[in-house]
Amino acid sequence: MPRVKRGTKRHDRRKKILKRASGYFLTKSKLYQAAQEAVERGLKFAYIGRRQKKRQYRSLWIVRIAAAAKINHFSYSQLINGLKKAGIELDRKMLADIAVQDAPGFTRLVEQAKAALAAEKAAK
Repeated sequence: MPRVKRGTKRHDRRKKILKRASGYFLTKSKLYQAAQEAVERGLKFAYIGRRQKKRQYRSLWIVRIAAAAKINHFSYSQLINGLKKAGIELDRKMLADIAVQDAPGFTRLVEQAKAALAAEKAAK
């Protein structure tokens, strides 16, 4: 079996890790072992952060919708329930955008939700 020399592949792999670690503090940007650990750790946090970002945006949208609903003397949970009963299928991102950009439009949505809840209450 012929002998395999891994010079260029090993050099390329190390260079890639050290390039990703440029800007890290002290040995983390200079020494391969420390750089590799730092880069892997950073990639792990980046992966987690991409998932956390989705949660954080959803909670921001909910806060904005709740604040706009409070202005219209309505709670967030009642609003969401009323919109579902009225058959209005808007996601929280769109509702939050409407609440911030178009207050009269949001007020109309609240009125429709109130009407749907009142109609359901009257049916019982």
